[in-house]
Amino acid sequence: MEMKIETIPTSRIAYVRQVGPYGPSNKQTMEKLKNWAKENNLLGTTTIFGIAQDNPETTPPEKCRYDACVVISEEQTIDQSLSEGVLDGGTYLVCKIEHTAAAVQQAWGDIIPFAKKNGYQIEQKPILERYTVEMIRNEYCELCVPVSS
Repeated sequence: MEMKIETIPTSRIAYVRQVGPYGPSNKQTMEKLKNWAKENNLLGTTTIFGIAQDNPETTPPEKCRYDACVVISEEQTIDQSLSEGVLDGGTYLVCKIEHTAAAVQQAWGDIIPFAKKNGYQIEQKPILERYTVEMIRNEYCELCVPVSS
């Protein structure tokens, strides 16, 4: 499993939000965003993020928020089907994995020890799933875990 520390820049984003239990609905939300990005000629030229805004261990399932986001330029206009926001940048531990439940579970078993061993603490900010078109085609994603030293 490949892990690295990276600074992710603060970025303007367009997003679709899903409220409710994490799971299959997240995929539908991501598909809606990807369709919009494709229609606006952004799908091959920008980065897509999935952001679980809430910890399902402390937030009731019906209140969990998931945002499917695409990085957009300052000039990009968006329609009423999306919201606009800012992705907070910072230092992240980035782990590239196959986009499967088993790989995600294994990654969590490796991420926390790796962070501790390398002198990083996990921050209380949302964890990001990051995708490029190539990663989507090959069924990979990157887990981006906010850290500080």
